Amino acid sequence: MTRYPNTAFFTQRLLEWYVPEDRPLPWKNESDPYRIWLSEIILQQTRVEQGIPYYERFIKAYPTVCDLARAPEDEVMKHWEGLGYYSRARNMMVAARTICHNYQGNFPNTYEDIRALKGVGDYTAAAIASFAFNLPHAVLDGNVYRVLARFFGIDQPTNTTQAKKLFTELAHQLLASNQADRYNQAIMDFGATLCTPKKPDCASCPLQTHCVAYQTSRVDQLPQRKPKAPRRIRYFHFLLFNYDNQIIIRRREKKDVWQKLYEFPLLETTQLLNEDQLIQELKHWPLAQNTTLTIREVSKPFRQLLSHQDIRARFFEIECSSPVQPPAETGKWISRNELSAYPFPRIIDWYLADNSLYLKL
Repeated sequence: MTRYPNTAFFTQRLLEWYVPEDRPLPWKNESDPYRIWLSEIILQQTRVEQGIPYYERFIKAYPTVCDLARAPEDEVMKHWEGLGYYSRARNMMVAARTICHNYQGNFPNTYEDIRALKGVGDYTAAAIASFAFNLPHAVLDGNVYRVLARFFGIDQPTNTTQAKKLFTELAHQLLASNQADRYNQAIMDFGATLCTPKKPDCASCPLQTHCVAYQTSRVDQLPQRKPKAPRRIRYFHFLLFNYDNQIIIRRREKKDVWQKLYEFPLLETTQLLNEDQLIQELKHWPLAQNTTLTIREVSKPFRQLLSHQDIRARFFEIECSSPVQPPAETGKWISRNELSAYPFPRIIDWYLADNSLYLKL
């Protein structure tokens, strides 16, 4: 185990700096593990400002973990809509059912049992264990990686297995075990408000005198990350088949992006098609048989960046002379004014919200 200097200084000064009231949040100083868990899952890939409305809506809709466990999946997905990483919402429902059925609705109170819940990783388990039960487990998220890398001058890329082990050991060395909840909240707030990714407030930093990055003029160089692989580019063509103010939607069931969300019938190709190119493709499209199709509107290109994929899409409003058979299993005709009741990927929400639509909702 690597031993770093100034660990006692770091912990003491951090606890002295921390004033809970300086950063009020709806889940702060919360002891209900369900609410802590919910906030942590929502915030895993979302900024606090964006996460607060989602958190408040979830608490209002599902005040207890068993309320969430009993909720229809489509309804939960609609509440989650816009957050991305929809597998997290599905995992959250599985975990809620586990808690409701196996623990009689009482959240497990040991780190090991919390960590065993579906979708709960090391960080989330440590956060729940420390904030709800004051158990001595250190949190390690992006804010913590950044603070520790700068203060101790660690230049090992944080997104590697070796770095995770190193930072985990260091985080536990620094933890004030009798004040785990206070220490964890302090270091998270410190990274979010003072030791920020860009333009950190080093002039006001209580750790400045012993901060290696500050003393060696490397604040803007730490932490380091190993470059990610380039995103895979995909080209989607969403076909909005319209007949008598009805439209076809279907639920994505394959193990792919946006699983269990709804979409319009989709044609994926190796490049974005224009209207003439799409007409040629539709000649072989199963839904295009036994009806006359007229393309009424072609959208501008839309783009959504996912963690590993770059989705580029175009939407085609198509009028049918007669109703066509929806895609098997999950496809169906619905009224256009029912669209708002279904959870869609964000790129489809952007299209539906576009004021230049041929058909307004």
